[in-house]
Amino acid sequence: MFQTLHLMFEAQYVDLAQAVDEIAERIRALGFFAPATYSEFAELSSISDGRGVPSAERMIEMLNDGHTAVALTAKNIFTATTESNDVSTADLLTRRITTHEKTAWMLRSLLM
Repeated sequence: MFQTLHLMFEAQYVDLAQAVDEIAERIRALGFFAPATYSEFAELSSISDGRGVPSAERMIEMLNDGHTAVALTAKNIFTATTESNDVSTADLLTRRITTHEKTAWMLRSLLM
């Protein structure tokens, strides 16, 4: 499964790198400084850092859990954006929720 997983993980990596940039730009547009160090990201993260070399199945499970957690966090933030009429952030969150839910679904389909 190496080649298949490698290509899938790479596509996710590229999407997430672009998302981090877009989210950081939105944070700056709102007048705040975006987190910029690994320690800041770790402190803010709801996803625990993995250790060791998991099996392919465990990697898929971990990614599914991560995408599901990010989608849930984005949904929780979405409420605040709609209450404050922040349509730009709401749009960004809607796109991220859709991406993470779809990716989680695709990952789960590999485990069946």
